[in-house]
Amino acid sequence: MYKDTTKQKEVKEVKKFMKTTLLIMAAGIGSRFGGGIKQLEPVGMHDEIIMDYSIHDAIEAGFNKIIFVIRKDIEDDFRERIGNRVEAIANRLGVEIAYAFQDLASIPENCTIPADRTKPWGTGQAVLAAKDLIREPFMVINADDYYGKESFRQLHDWLILEHEDSAVSMAGFILKNTLSENGGVTRGVCTVADGHTHIIDVNETSNIIQTVDENGQIGASADGIPLDPESYVSMNMWGFPAKEGCAPAFLAVLEEKFRTFFEEDVPANPLKAEYLLPTLIGGLLRAGSYTVKVLETKDKWFGVTYKEDKAAVVESFKKLIADGVYAEDLYSDLL
Repeated sequence: MYKDTTKQKEVKEVKKFMKTTLLIMAAGIGSRFGGGIKQLEPVGMHDEIIMDYSIHDAIEAGFNKIIFVIRKDIEDDFRERIGNRVEAIANRLGVEIAYAFQDLASIPENCTIPADRTKPWGTGQAVLAAKDLIREPFMVINADDYYGKESFRQLHDWLILEHEDSAVSMAGFILKNTLSENGGVTRGVCTVADGHTHIIDVNETSNIIQTVDENGQIGASADGIPLDPESYVSMNMWGFPAKEGCAPAFLAVLEEKFRTFFEEDVPANPLKAEYLLPTLIGGLLRAGSYTVKVLETKDKWFGVTYKEDKAAVVESFKKLIADGVYAEDLYSDLL
């Protein structure tokens, strides 16, 4: 479990008002969801969406800038469903709101879009869409995942400390706490070292399904191969440090590797190749050029990957409210 030293507590007290950004990736098409914009599906008692809870938890943890990365074609729906409402709340709390747009055509200079390509280029490109807006430490999350309060606190507290440019942090979720009962999911399965405090590799693994043995124990497998259900996995909740007043160094690496992706990966798979954060970071780890600190969380992830997931997510939020984790009027405790 992540704990502060006395020195870290002192530094945090001095830096608690520094600018820190939450970047929410909300441009995904959500093909497995079966149509519609899954990021905008109501799940709370007053039609809140999953993103509302992430925004609440981030502000509560100390983040004071939020960037939404969306597609231009959903901008009107997005602003109507959440953007305008959150912006009004953020204004009262002194939290900055900004928008960035992920676009299929935003590619490296002198590169071309393959014929018949329709989907954007993945989570790495989503972060690059916002690169001109970021001049502070930032955290990245998916729009359609519920992460729990603990991970936001841990990443915020890590980000406001001093780190090398080559350092990254990741909320380490336990695989068995991140599975859907309604189908396969994709997770960045991590190999750890140094007493489970650092990642040495991330393997983006698709079609992970939940299994249950004769004793009722939850397990996991991918294409018939058993996985350790206690493994750390990436849920695309990453923290990237920055020197005061400077763009995070990781953004330059992200841009450089995007060109490499176009030179090597796109020709091999022009319609489906994706520039994914876990894959990129896994490569940087194997090259020895980056380190990734694991900030373990025991919180149970949930999200709407499939239409059938929604009912369980709605019930999960009802229970969190009944247990006092959230107020029924979600943002009332912050205002």
